[in-house]
Amino acid sequence: MVLAELGGRITRAIQQMSNVTIIDEKALNECLNEITRALLQSDVSFPLVKEMQSNIKKIVNLEDLAAGHNKRRIIEQAIFSELCKMLDPGKPAFAPKKAKASVVMFVGLQGAGKTTTCTKYAYYHQKKGYKPALVCADTFRAGAFDQLKQNATKAKIPFYGSYTESDPVKIAVEGVDTFKKENCDLIIVDTSGRHKQEASLFEEMRQVAEATKPDLVIFVMDSSIGQAAFDQAQAFKQSVAVGAVIITKMDGHAKGGGALSAVAATKSPVIFIGTGEHMDEFEVFDVKPFVSRLLGMGDWSGFVDKLQEVVPKDQQPELLEKLSQGNFTLRIMYDQFQNILNMGPLKEVFSMLPGISAEMMPKGHEKESQAKIKRYMTMMDSMTNDELDSSNPKVFNESRMMRIARGSGRQVREVMEMLKQIGGMGGLQSLMKQMGSGKDMMGMFGGGDK
Repeated sequence: MVLAELGGRITRAIQQMSNVTIIDEKALNECLNEITRALLQSDVSFPLVKEMQSNIKKIVNLEDLAAGHNKRRIIEQAIFSELCKMLDPGKPAFAPKKAKASVVMFVGLQGAGKTTTCTKYAYYHQKKGYKPALVCADTFRAGAFDQLKQNATKAKIPFYGSYTESDPVKIAVEGVDTFKKENCDLIIVDTSGRHKQEASLFEEMRQVAEATKPDLVIFVMDSSIGQAAFDQAQAFKQSVAVGAVIITKMDGHAKGGGALSAVAATKSPVIFIGTGEHMDEFEVFDVKPFVSRLLGMGDWSGFVDKLQEVVPKDQQPELLEKLSQGNFTLRIMYDQFQNILNMGPLKEVFSMLPGISAEMMPKGHEKESQAKIKRYMTMMDSMTNDELDSSNPKVFNESRMMRIARGSGRQVREVMEMLKQIGGMGGLQSLMKQMGSGKDMMGMFGGGDK
């Protein structure tokens, strides 16, 4: 995933500092210098990096920290906060309201995945009960209307465009008026991709914005854009009132630091990230969980949200009570493997879980990972009730492992690998206990006391 390498380097820098016996100015500077190098090599703009480094030094004044303070924890928290600040301009984006027509205009560079993102944005809101519609005002790129038409038809979303009309302003106005009459409450206008050097296309973009009076202008940005991101994003912001950013191709190999720079340039929040080509590979962007996942800390609230979608309501209280008590058994793991297979792309789900090895979800090997989960479930099918209900891995002696291997048609080493892999879930089990009572966790599922 984009930014994964950056997250890994920052995490390693923090871990190296944690191995130092005494954290002094030298240890802090070494840690910050490594983080600075990682950010710059990931294409984050130099002024942003410099500001972040000086802010951390202001927060972490080692001389002022009284004895007994956990310096490591304070430094980690400062790094986390500054990364969050870099991605959060501190103002919320416009949110469309049901049964009230809202016009959202998409702008961005050529090849950023704007047309696909328009459809994903419409599809996401359609699932939430909105009545979206798509308008193709891109008359510059050959095949733009065909692409939008194909995407919209697949997602069963109404669309508007023209093969003969060459004036994008006219198409946009007609499309918006048509869908307002049809009581659509989210009208999405797709515009031509443009480059900051193309003055005529920027003028066209201003005219479309003036004619349709959008409630929100979304800047769609390819995560692989690199150091040019800041200037390009700024050029868009100066031409139209960019109110939000969507970052695409977050599943690629790009460094992705330019994405952080774009947020700073537009002073607009990131609202979604595209994590693949499929319609459901589109995530709501929430700064703290994103940075938490970036640094390998997981995103428990995101996992709970996903889990809520697939766990039947009548089973939720019992599951939560077991988890909150730290009773993380193989039977629960088996049930959750079944749920995980229904929760969407595995790479997203696994990045939310602290304590699960990254080897479980290697890059580009989703089918292999699904097969591995199914293998694990087959081995669990050969376990006794006592084994499935035990939260103590020591219960599995050599003879038990041999019996499980024979019963599931696997090798003993595969059983050992599974128990070792699931043993890594101890990080999640301790997190469950920290979450407190079952009632606290019920609150996370939308239940409990209001």
